[in-house]
Amino acid sequence: MPRSNFDRLPRAALATLLPELLLCGQLIDRSGLPHAIGAFGREGMTAIAIEEWQIASPVYTRRMQRALGFVGDDVATIFKGLQLDIGAPPQFMDFRFRIHDRDHGEFWLDHCGALMDVEPMGDEFVVAMCHTIEDPTFDATALATNAHAQIRPIHRPPRSPADRHPMCAWTVTIDPANAPPPVPPNAQLVAESAAAGVELGAIDTEGPGRADYTGPLLSDLRFADFSKSALVRIADEVCLQHHLLTLGFMIAVRARLGTETTGDDGGSAAALSMGRKHFTGIAGISSERIRNALRLGDDTAALAEVLRSHPAWNPLPYTGVEITETSDAVLLHIPHHSAARADGAWPAMIDADHLAPLDAMARGVNPRFATRPVATDEHGWTVEMALAPQPFREATEVTLTRYSTGASFTFTDRGIPLPLTVL
Repeated sequence: MPRSNFDRLPRAALATLLPELLLCGQLIDRSGLPHAIGAFGREGMTAIAIEEWQIASPVYTRRMQRALGFVGDDVATIFKGLQLDIGAPPQFMDFRFRIHDRDHGEFWLDHCGALMDVEPMGDEFVVAMCHTIEDPTFDATALATNAHAQIRPIHRPPRSPADRHPMCAWTVTIDPANAPPPVPPNAQLVAESAAAGVELGAIDTEGPGRADYTGPLLSDLRFADFSKSALVRIADEVCLQHHLLTLGFMIAVRARLGTETTGDDGGSAAALSMGRKHFTGIAGISSERIRNALRLGDDTAALAEVLRSHPAWNPLPYTGVEITETSDAVLLHIPHHSAARADGAWPAMIDADHLAPLDAMARGVNPRFATRPVATDEHGWTVEMALAPQPFREATEVTLTRYSTGASFTFTDRGIPLPLTVL
C-alpha cells in the first residue's frame, strides 16, 4: 500500500485541494453541533464545542509544527500554527496578524465565516461562540506553543455597529507570570490516541518549492509555493486534524451521556448514532467541495478520485482503507483492524447496516450513487458504490450542514504573500 493517497496528485492540484481540506475541517462543527443542540440544548452544545477543540487542537498543532519545522515558543509560531489549523481555514476565517516582538502580537478577522453562520441565530448564539467557546479554546491552541501564552479580546461580537470591521480583534501575550490554563479532564484520551501518534512520511527536501515553514511569518500561506512532498504531508496532517477533532467531539458527547463512567449501553448507542449523523453531514459536503475543486465529473472515475482525497479515508497509515475501480463501480475496502478503528474514528462508525455516511459521500459526486456491502473476510469488508437509475434525495444531515456559508464559499488568489516582521 502506498504511504499516502495524495502522492498521486500533481503539485498544482494539491495546492488547490489544501484550502478545501482545511475548510471541510471547520465544517465538521457545522455538521455535528445541530445534533448536539437537539440532544443537549445550546449550553450543552457550547460545552461540547469547547471540549472537542480544547483536547484536539494542542495535539494536531504540535504535529504540524514538527512536520514543517517551525517548532518554537514565540508569538510568530502561534500564528503559523493558526494558518494551518482547521479552526482557521484561509479566507473563510480571514486571520490577519501583527507582531510587536517575540512575546506580543495581535490578530484580527477581516472576515469570519463562522460569525456569518451564527449572527442570524441571534446574540445568544454569537456570545456562545465568540465569548464562551473562544476564550478557553484560543488559549488551548496557544498552549501548544507556550503554556504562558494568553489570547485576549480587544473587541468581539456581538458587533456594534452591526457591520463593524474587522469583525473581532485580539492580543496575544506571552508572560511567565501568566498561569497556564487547566488541562481538560479528557485531554489524555486524545493525546494518547493512535491518531496522535501515527507516523507519516517525511518531507523530501529535494525538488522545487519550499519544504518547510521556517523563516518569517507570512501574511498568507500560498500553498502553491510549497514542494509536492510538503503538500502531501500537510494534506495528510490536515486530514488527521479532522479525525482528532471528531475523537474530541465523540469523547465530549459520551461524557454527557454518562458512557465514560457508567458504561451504559443505551448511552453508547445514542453517542454512536449522533456520531453517524455528524459523519453523514460532513461526508457529503466534503465530497461535493473536493469534486468541484478538482474539476471532476460525476462518474465512477470521479467518485474514486474524490474518495482517495476524502478526509474520512486519510491518512492511509491511520485508516488502511483501499479504493479500487471496476468497469461500472467503485469498491471501498475497510479493514477490520486499523488505528482509526481502534480509536473509534469515522471508519469505525459504519457497518453493513449503517451506510448513510457512505451514501452521502458518494452522492456528493452524483445523487444517483448507491452503496451496498458486497463481501467480507477475515481482513475486512467491502462496499460497492454504483449508479442507480434515479437520483436520491439529499440526506437531512447534509442539508443541515449546508446552512453554513462555508458549504458554498469560494477561494480567491490573493497574490504573493508578504513576510511579517517585528514592528
